[in-house]
This record gives sequence, C-alpha cells and structure tokens, in this order.
Amino acid sequence: MNVFLDQLRVRAIRGGVRTILFPEADDARVQEAATRLSQEKIVQPMFVEIEERRAEDIQHLLLERRSSKVGTPDELTSEKAQQLAHDPLWYTMDMLRRGEADGLVAGAVRTTADVLRAGLWLVGKADGIQTVSSAMYMVVGDQVLTFADCAVVPNPTPDQLADIAIASADARRAVVGDEPRVAMLSYSTKGSGRGSSVDTVRKALEIVQARRPQLMVDGELQADAAIVESISQRKAPGNIINGQANVLVFPSLDAANIAYKLVVTLVPGAQALGPILQGMKKPMSDLSRGARVQDIVDVATIVAAQAAGSFFTVIPDLIGNPENDRGSSGQARG
Repeated sequence: MNVFLDQLRVRAIRGGVRTILFPEADDARVQEAATRLSQEKIVQPMFVEIEERRAEDIQHLLLERRSSKVGTPDELTSEKAQQLAHDPLWYTMDMLRRGEADGLVAGAVRTTADVLRAGLWLVGKADGIQTVSSAMYMVVGDQVLTFADCAVVPNPTPDQLADIAIASADARRAVVGDEPRVAMLSYSTKGSGRGSSVDTVRKALEIVQARRPQLMVDGELQADAAIVESISQRKAPGNIINGQANVLVFPSLDAANIAYKLVVTLVPGAQALGPILQGMKKPMSDLSRGARVQDIVDVATIVAAQAAGSFFTVIPDLIGNPENDRGSSGQARG
C-alpha cells in the first residue's frame, strides 16, 4: 500500500473508530465500501432510515434559516423544504450538524452542487472562512499532489484564489503531514504571457504572500515549471518552488477538473482522492460520481482522520525532518 494511504489509516483509527454517515445507501459501490471499512475497522459506517418527526424538525429549521429569502427568487417554499427534509443527503447533514456522527461522505450519486448546498445550509462554514473550496489528493506512485480547486469555485477572483491557496496549504498539512510548496498555476511563467487570467493569478499571489509571509508559494508558473526542476530553472530561475511544488492551485475550476481527470485516466495506478471540502464546520467529503469502491474507502479514511483530530501529527516517513514544518494555522463533476 502507498505510504500516504497506509499512514492515513493509522490516523483514522487513532483514539477510536469514527462514525461516518453515508447518505447514498442504495449505491452498490457505497455498500461495498462500507462493508470493507467496517470489516477492516477503519470507520463505523452509518446508514439511516428517515423518521417522520425528525424530518418535520428539519423542514422547520430550513424554513427558519431561509426566512430572509421570502419574496425573492430564492424563497424556499414549505413544499420544497418538506422534500429536502426527506432527502437522505439533507437528513444526514442535519445529523452531522447535531454531532450524531463524526463525518459524512457523499457524491457517488449526487452532484457536488447538491452536497455543497446541503452542507452550507445545514452545517455551515467554519469560523472565519469566506470561501469554501475543495482539493483533490492525487496519489501517483509514492508522490501525493494537491490539486485545487476541482469542484466548487468556477472562476475565482484574486481574493478567492488566495483563499483557495491558503486553505489548500493548511489542508495539505492536515491530510498529508508535510510542508506545503504552493505553485499558483497559469499558462504564463513569470511574465511570459498576458491576459486577465494571468493578472488574477499574480494578484492572488500578492494577497497570499501578504497574508501568509512564511508560506512557500510562488507564481505565476506553468505546470511543467512547477513540478520539473530542470524546466523550473530554465523558465523561472530563482523561483522558490524550484520544480518541487506539491500543492497546485489552478486559475479556474475548468483547468483543475480537467487536469485531475486526465492524470487519473492516463497515468497507470494514479488515484484521485476527493474532492475533500475545505472550510466547512464538520469533516465531510464529496466523491466523484465515477468513484470506485477503493476511492470511497480512501476518502472515508481521510474524513475519519480529520475527525480524529490527529492530522497535525507529523509523520517522519512522509516529510523527513519535522523541524522544517513552519506550523499551520469550499461546480463541476462528472
């Protein structure tokens, strides 16, 4: 097993087995993944049956939370609220909100937009979070790369792109346990190209550097200059990433989503874990609708590890010298 995945399992069970909700209980892949997770004692899967009284409570809560939208195009009708309250995705999100489980994994059937909307309406953003985003963890051989944002923000502004970069770096420390080296990607490397997208990336880099001066981040960089040392030295001599980026921040959801699907399709043995939502109050993840059973197992393991609160533990096998760690401090899918 890949060292990263092996260590994830260790973290997931630290302090006890976590309970993870699976709202898509009718999907055969989810059922098989849940069986394996239970048999291997990685998590305690939870499937639920909808209770009418609780569904009524959820309906009232949704109407209360959307009361400010009455009279607008975004008004939530009582009939729609009742429908949502009986939807297993929304029902389990409310259970997560109440603390009746440690995390939630969905998206094998439902779209990212469905999962994110239910999460935002019922669970909410973490304190201080402005932009909810996502990251894919790309396991390629013994290497783990973070791709962001693959699932949530279609065309980020400079501020949103900066939020995504910072959240991805923090999540990298949490999930992988090593020091983030963040590349702000573009079709331009250090002024080789022009355009509004390049300007957005440059401005986002300035914001990240101002907010997190100790973070190892550089841009704008083309993908090859970000991950190949010889190309990095030729195209952008002196850049601090030097072809060793492990967090790749794409300028748009289009670019990130296409990139991760190409990698997992064309590279033998490559795995795409996620999307892991960043910036929510409770651990939760969104799956690709093309997820395999093993993908579901691995993503649930990540969520359990987050819930375990052990993600800031430094693992020497993954990062070498822990003294180098500087510390750390959420729509597309196919």
